[in-house]
Amino acid sequence: MRITSAVAAACGVMALSALAVPTAHADERYGDTDITSVVVNDGAPVVVGTAARTVSVEVTATDPAGLDQINATLYHGSFGAQNATVASDAACGPTTDTTSTCTLTFTLTPGTVPADDALAGTWNVSAYAISPDSDAVFLDTAATFTVQRETLVTADATPEPVKRGRLLTVTGEVRHAGWATGVHGPAAAGLPVELQFRKAGCTAYTTLRTVRTAADGTVSTTVRAYTDGSYRWAYAGSSGTAAAVSADDYVDVR
Repeated sequence: MRITSAVAAACGVMALSALAVPTAHADERYGDTDITSVVVNDGAPVVVGTAARTVSVEVTATDPAGLDQINATLYHGSFGAQNATVASDAACGPTTDTTSTCTLTFTLTPGTVPADDALAGTWNVSAYAISPDSDAVFLDTAATFTVQRETLVTADATPEPVKRGRLLTVTGEVRHAGWATGVHGPAAAGLPVELQFRKAGCTAYTTLRTVRTAADGTVSTTVRAYTDGSYRWAYAGSSGTAAAVSADDYVDVR
């Protein structure tokens, strides 16, 4: 029986009897209740570091009779073989509005859910809405979104100050959150990281070159310094790791 407790709480015994169906891995609709939109984290990837992260999900549902309950669940894997799930803090409803946008909150706790780094990537949202006249909709995959490991990037340019035309060495490090370990660990080897420069008095950065990470997550290169300005490293991210840029390192050229 699918989400029996939710249906019973919202509609009572008669509604439960009307909606009772075998568990299935397909959307189910009864009457004219509909879910028209599901937006996770305002459409941006969900970046999780080593501390608990709260995520907001907006579910918009409609029914001419109003809505008794709107709720959702986040999960990783297929609907029939979920390997991680997160329930909302509380459902929305009831309301007499024929269209209602419910803002649900979920808490992702590294080391618990998600338990480890293998759970980075695409996640899904299952959602349902129930009306007071026993109509309902259950969507196994109402939306998909990306969960990424937090990335930290550092930059250091030496020597400072530097003589005009001399070589400047710019080093850095890329680290990703380890959900099982609870610490940020070195990025894998071979990841592209851009060295960017912003001339003093300007706002825009220029990419000077792309360097790949070493086995310990570090990057290093040399450039000739001709003018004052700031250097930084920029990592574009991947499906499972978030994009990030380092803080500026300002270099005075004399």
